[in-house]
Parts: sequence; structure tokens; C-alpha cells
Amino acid sequence: MKSVITKYKILIVVFLGLLSASCNKKLDVKPQDTISPDQIKTEADVTALLLGTYDDLQYYDGFGQNYQLISDLIANENDISFVGTYADYRRMANRTIDRTSSIAEGIWLNGYRAINKANIVLDKLDLVATENKDAVSGEAKFIRAVVYYELSGFYGKPYSDGNLTTNLTVPLVLDPIVSTDAIDKAYVARATVQDVHTQIVKDLQDAIAELPEDNGTRANKYAAYAFLSRVYLAEGKYTEAATAADAVITSGVYALTSSFAGAFNNVANSSEDIFGIQQSEQSNTGTSNFGIITMYDAYDEGRGDVQVNADHLNIYEAGDERGTFFYEGGSISGYSGTYTTKYHSKYKVVPVVRLAEMYLTRGEANLRSGGAQVGDATPLEDITTVRDRAKAPTLLAVTGDDFVTERYRELAFEGDKFWTKKRLKLDIGTLAYDNDKLILPVPERERDVNTKLTQNNGY
Repeated sequence: MKSVITKYKILIVVFLGLLSASCNKKLDVKPQDTISPDQIKTEADVTALLLGTYDDLQYYDGFGQNYQLISDLIANENDISFVGTYADYRRMANRTIDRTSSIAEGIWLNGYRAINKANIVLDKLDLVATENKDAVSGEAKFIRAVVYYELSGFYGKPYSDGNLTTNLTVPLVLDPIVSTDAIDKAYVARATVQDVHTQIVKDLQDAIAELPEDNGTRANKYAAYAFLSRVYLAEGKYTEAATAADAVITSGVYALTSSFAGAFNNVANSSEDIFGIQQSEQSNTGTSNFGIITMYDAYDEGRGDVQVNADHLNIYEAGDERGTFFYEGGSISGYSGTYTTKYHSKYKVVPVVRLAEMYLTRGEANLRSGGAQVGDATPLEDITTVRDRAKAPTLLAVTGDDFVTERYRELAFEGDKFWTKKRLKLDIGTLAYDNDKLILPVPERERDVNTKLTQNNGY
């Protein structure tokens, strides 16, 4: 993903209340640098808007922090503690979220801002040269699919809950909203889990067909395959999940870093980053009050708001280098504790999906499928590939539970536990995987302007 400071700030009545969303400093621009959608008249304008959509992914209400952090706080089983001063984050950790949550509102607003930009790009494809049209289309569909996947998981019951045609998640809006004349297109009811997942899969399949294999640090064909493997895994479609993950593994484009530590705190994508959030001093997820590195890095480089507890440290086996990838520090609020080293340096790439995950997904999916195996490695060989890199003890056999625990080790603090628990119907503490407390509320400010939106149970 290329980190850019887009000079275009789309001046539109963004659906579902997006107009009032607060702006990240890096998106603030001088008035003379702004245009409205009807002024998008060239391919360069479309490209600028597409690149600007990556800012929404980088923002702290996207992959810049909350997609991972809020997932981990909601799925927390005393793995981590939130010791900061922000009451809304503490309520996430305690699962005492209320319907006026600023976090639930921010994730929603930022997500639909990205979706609307992607929709505008797709609506303006006629301005793009024929030789570039597929790549632009695929990139916009990739971003739309990824954001809808995150939103669907936060605001709706998981796919594994069943009732796919009656369980509701977020509104499915595929048309651009560029003026007050089109606002009725946005004021729609929440879509079903089935409808949203169907659109996500279609967008990702289109992205695979349209995106190039090499797209710099922006989304490419294999990033789309990687996210499709996540979607299929969540749907329990194991052969399809293994096939998508295998496409990434066998592409030859990616390789595990020689050490676990080598996968993190890099100024550019590592050899195993399939998709990552690029950062620099000029464009980043946040450096003072928000941003994933700010939250997870000890004070005074960061805020040190998220500390790692013994219950998490105890899941590592003797000799596993991942069990030593921690350090002692303190929080801005004065609490001493243990911190992950994954987010220990400013202006470094934030991994979103790594090759290690693909090995774990292919192996687990093959194990659970009960059918013909995908790829040239057994489930034991796939998990061993990841464990060997970490110098973990050798396994003689492997079970589904082994893969679950391995994901907790390898993908800790990357937001994966939330999705793993829900797809496998595993309790989170004393709560069932589909408990109402594990779902965010539909923001009240959205329901105030769109009376078609129903609220989630418990709010």
C-alpha cells in the first residue's frame, strides 16, 4: 500500500453522516486544493482519489489501529490490559460498550468514507485509459471488499452463526453518493450477512482477475487472494480457503523472514508482507494520542496504553522466540508492565496480512476440510514451517486446536483472535461466540439520520 497525502478532499454529502467526521491532520488541505466529484474529469483525478482511499485504511479507525486493537480488546481473555485514560477503549476491553460509543461511530464513519471513495472511482472508470482500467477497478473493489469484511464482523453476527438471510449487519451501498440528490441511496436498511458476504467475495474475485501481480506496495492480486482466504475461512469453506492461501504461497513472490523479529518494525514491506500500512513522518497512523504504535509502544515513545498479561505469555513453549518478543516498560498513566515488540518503532510498516498466516490458513483448512488436500504440503508441514522459523519445539502430529493456538502465538496483537473465535464458535471468556456484547452498536448518530437502521440487541 502506498502512503500518500492526497491533495483531493472530496467535498460531498457523504452518506450516513460522514460529512461531520473529524479529519486526520494528514488529510487537512488548503481550500484551493479541493475539488468536488463533478470536477473529477481526468484519469489523474481518478487515480488521486483512489490513492486517497488508502488514507482511510491508514487512519486509526482503520488498519492504522482500531481494526486490530478493537478486535483484540473485544476478544480479550486477560491476554492484554488497557491501562490508558480513554474511557471508550476501557469499555471495549470490559465489553461494557454503549450505543453512543465514539469508537463504534468512528469505525463506521471511516469505513463508509473509504467505501464511498471506492464507489466514486468505480463510477468514473470511463475516464481511465483502457490499459489501466482493470487495475484501477480491481484496486477499488479490493478496498471496498476489505472494508465491508471488517464492518460486517464488527456490527453483525458472524457467518458461523447461521441465519445468514435474517441476521443483519451493515448497509450495502454500491452507488456513489456525491450530492444531496443522491442521499436516498445511502439511507437504506442494514443488509443481511449473506448479502454482504456475497458482495465481498464477488469484489475480491474481480480484484484477483483485474489486479496485477506487482503493484508496488499497494494492493495486488495476491493481497486479494489473501483476504479471500480469510473470508472463506470465516465461512467454513475450507477447500476454497486453502486454495486461495495456496495461490499466495506458491506464487513465489513472498518468503518468510529469516527470523520472527524480522517481520516487524520495518521501514518498507518485509519479504512476507502481502499487504501492509506504509508510514512516514509525513503520513502515518498517528504519533501522539492515536495510532497502533502509539497505543502498543511503551511511554514515552508511545502512550503504552495496552499491556500484555501473563495469561498470554504463558501460551509460548520453551525455546519459542515469539515468547521473548516482549519488553518491560510503562504507560503514560504510570502503570508498569510488559509490551509487545511488534509495534515498537514509529514510522514503520504495520503488517496487515503476512505469509505466515497463509501457511496457517492452508494447513488448518486442509486439516478441517476432510477432502482432497490443496497444495504440496501436509497440515503438519505447514504449521511446522511457521514454528521452525520461531524455533518452537517440533510437533509429531497436529490437530485443529494446535492451529488455533498457533494463530494466537503467531498473529497475536494483529486482530486475528476475534475472527478465529467467532468462526469456530469458541467462547470468549464466559461469553458465547455470538453474544450480543461481542458486537458493536450501530452508532446512534446514524440512526438519527437514517430511520431504516435497526439497532443491535443489547443496545
